[in-house]
Amino acid sequence: MTPQQQDQLRSAAQATLRANDRGGYAVPSPRLYPFQWNWDAAVNAVGWQTFDEPRAWQEIETLLTGQWANGLLPSIVFHRPADSYFPGPQEWGCDHLTPPTTSISQPPLLATMVRRMRDHSRDPQVDQRLRTIVPKIVDWHRWWYRDRDPEQTGLVVTYHPWETGSDNSPAWDEPLARVPATPRSYQRRDTGVVDGSMRPHKAEYDRFVYLLDFFRDCRFDPRRIYDECPLRIVDFALNAILLRANLDLAHLCEALGLHSDAAQLRDWHQRGAAAIATLWSPTLRRHVSLDTRSGKPLPSRTHAGFLAWYAHVFTGESGPQRQLDLLAELDEFLGATRHALASTHPTDPGYDPRRYWRGAVWPHINWLVAEGLAEHGHAAQAQRLRDDTLALVQAGGLFEYFAPDTGEGLGGPDFSWTAAITLILLQTR
Repeated sequence: MTPQQQDQLRSAAQATLRANDRGGYAVPSPRLYPFQWNWDAAVNAVGWQTFDEPRAWQEIETLLTGQWANGLLPSIVFHRPADSYFPGPQEWGCDHLTPPTTSISQPPLLATMVRRMRDHSRDPQVDQRLRTIVPKIVDWHRWWYRDRDPEQTGLVVTYHPWETGSDNSPAWDEPLARVPATPRSYQRRDTGVVDGSMRPHKAEYDRFVYLLDFFRDCRFDPRRIYDECPLRIVDFALNAILLRANLDLAHLCEALGLHSDAAQLRDWHQRGAAAIATLWSPTLRRHVSLDTRSGKPLPSRTHAGFLAWYAHVFTGESGPQRQLDLLAELDEFLGATRHALASTHPTDPGYDPRRYWRGAVWPHINWLVAEGLAEHGHAAQAQRLRDDTLALVQAGGLFEYFAPDTGEGLGGPDFSWTAAITLILLQTR
């Protein structure tokens, strides 16, 4: 990519974030997702910081206005009404809140992104701002371990595929099949904006809706949901992101003199790193997620296990061999499609290159995996993922995700976190 091409791409990415700005938060895509999403906001803030640091911190602070009293930081904050998205706050039973939100969370990227922002900040007063932000993120992590790991296993559970971020991953097919389909009618909005071939099937949505109704009917009681929810999984990717966030949040706490919080966070990481090693399959030679209702591993061949580098969990005697085996698995992924990193391997029975998390390439996942690889000395593989990501964006546009075989841009156009990742990668070239 020539310097001129880089400048053009940078300008397009900045313009996309500006166009999607709604005054303190960026919508992911103007028509498909008209609100503020949790893990999108964390990534978007890092993108904003490359050219507008005050606006970057505003993204974080606006997201945190949606935090519940119990520490939950919801997956969506509905700052303004819009009828172009289903399900809205009334469907979630959260329309009485100010601002309205969902009742589930999303992969906790926030602490890691905030640490990165502090490391790159040009504001000499940044720590003063963080004295308000960091305790709220600590409260969110406490929520994860209190409400989502009541048996203190070291790993947190999730009850909804939307909470994992990888909504329709084939890893969830078997546990989701046991969830009843909702008997009520509803009107999806996503397939009116993008082609249905890029989105989850109706059978999946019927179960997604059943689950959000179940949470509301339980009055969001964490113990009842833990005991009774028909879907309860340990998602490797979400736990990996949480474990990495524990380390970064501990670093922030130490910098602010919050030493007891830092010690708790490091303990959560240590226990979690030991527990997550139990999700390694010696037969498959990769990490898997776990269906805690059936006790069965979920063996779908997805991107999730590659976040082990990002999480820094290659501990214990088996750590070196697990890392070697996972590098071999990564090489197979990199060689299996024209563009990396497919979210599901083409040999998996659930693979579909156009349908969301069943095969498509996601720029933010490429970046997270590349960051972890680079931190462990695997520079060539990390650079391959970075280069592929920029090549996809340059050729296909700032789309939500991309077809791993053709490179076609898919999902929502003018996508904020794709713009943010583009700015981050261009900054570090």
